[in-house]
Amino acid sequence: MKKLRELARLYQIGKTLFEYGLDELIPARLQIWPARIARKSIFWLKNRYPDLSRGERIRLAFEHLGPVFIKFGQMLSTRRDLLAPDIAEELALLQDRVPSFDGALAQQLIETSLGAPIAELFDGFEVRPLASASIAQVHTARLKTGQEIVIKVIRPDIEKTIAADVSLMHTLAYLVAKFAPERTQRLRPVAVVEEYRKTLFDELNLLREAANAIQLRRNFEGSGTLYVPEIYSDYCRENVLVMERIYGIPVSDIAALKANGTNMQLLAERGVEVFFTQVFRDSFFHADMHPGNIFVSYEHPQDPQWIGIDCGIVGTLNKDDKRYLADNFLAFFNRDYRKVAELHVESGWVPADTKIEEFESAIRTVLEPIFEKPLSEISFGHVLLNLFNTARRFDMAVQPQLVLLQKTLLYVEGVGRQLYPQLDLWKTAKPFLEEWMQQQVGYKAVINAVKEKAPFWAEKLPELPELIYDALRQAKLQQRQVQGLYNQFAVHDKDQSKGRFLLAMGATLLLASTLLLAMDKNQWAMSGLVLTLVVWLQGWRKIAR
Repeated sequence: MKKLRELARLYQIGKTLFEYGLDELIPARLQIWPARIARKSIFWLKNRYPDLSRGERIRLAFEHLGPVFIKFGQMLSTRRDLLAPDIAEELALLQDRVPSFDGALAQQLIETSLGAPIAELFDGFEVRPLASASIAQVHTARLKTGQEIVIKVIRPDIEKTIAADVSLMHTLAYLVAKFAPERTQRLRPVAVVEEYRKTLFDELNLLREAANAIQLRRNFEGSGTLYVPEIYSDYCRENVLVMERIYGIPVSDIAALKANGTNMQLLAERGVEVFFTQVFRDSFFHADMHPGNIFVSYEHPQDPQWIGIDCGIVGTLNKDDKRYLADNFLAFFNRDYRKVAELHVESGWVPADTKIEEFESAIRTVLEPIFEKPLSEISFGHVLLNLFNTARRFDMAVQPQLVLLQKTLLYVEGVGRQLYPQLDLWKTAKPFLEEWMQQQVGYKAVINAVKEKAPFWAEKLPELPELIYDALRQAKLQQRQVQGLYNQFAVHDKDQSKGRFLLAMGATLLLASTLLLAMDKNQWAMSGLVLTLVVWLQGWRKIAR
């Protein structure tokens, strides 16, 4: 029965792909023979949308196939290193327009997970969902203390649906990679599907999202730039998340923001500030900052505050990643392309044998035309994308955290310039980056390092006399050991010299004995040979010690 369901689903997927003419998007010379046979065999499934662009057809096909493919399309839209720009832009329009499931069933799932009737846990539970997405839906309620909350609950049996569809996608990716390995080497279909599977199943665990939100809220505690709703951990489970209900203006509702008197320029600049603070100060950033997850507080419109929700996907950077990014941003906005090339080699992101001159030339060819525009029109995200694509030609392997960062940067840019078209990201970000760099090098870095290590040193200070005594004792012991080894070496070297002398003397005696034999003085010759043997034996004994 399971196999029949899989075959039925496979037919439905194939039918959708053919009806939207996605097979026609592959050039004939690149089509693998199974695809050509399938296209001719299933003649009744014709392309119904020949007048639509290829990006639109792909987007509509994914929407038709349901939540798993919608999420897959959203993920692909962030991989601009793999897709053509027009396709990536169209897939970015995918929305989780998914019908809600029965609110009574949602209530039952919440009660089962929390182990108590809903009335004992919350007041005013709204059976009708506030919002519905591909993986979960949200209901409103109040805590017994009166705090307004929202309850996010995972869709029933969604894990089975996801597992089945991802399994089919993995099979299709494997077949494509097997039949056309040279044509799909760059796209890496199996790796892309595996990355998607991991991301999707991570989102199914709401405890992970709760932990991310708590961390992000702590990072911006008391900040006037970003507010993260409070998470009520006692009510959170793998399939249930309870958090404070927020009221804000969707960041995409420009008319409402203006009607509220929002300072649009300051709001846009603060979006950039929030992003770079998360990346460079905290090394922990919200990696799903699309307009559906961002709101603006109604309060203090002239001093606007962002509100961030849905922390299911976050990115982290280590010190090397941050230093790499900051150095590169500063170098290529100063048009120091050689510095950019050298940084890639020094960081180990491209092979050490890369020719700097060739790499520098390639970077200049790609980036120089971008700088013909005013800085206010330059896209940070696209500069980073072009840099990654150029570096990939020199065997650079882009890390997943940088792909997430690039995607988030594109979101931030898009939202910022929608709010305030004249936004100059470089003008906003440069002081932040320069200040951060000053803290990493020079006297500030030394002071920060001392402050960071001070508690450790204070803890070890009482042990310092004993540590010094142990170190001196060990040094004295090691000195004796070294002296002993030196003496042994001296004796050994002396024996070696004597051995070599005896071997040379033996050789001389052998030569003399040979001459005596030639002169028929056999008695003397035999004595010389015996003496030669004795001398050589003594010489070998000395050398072998």
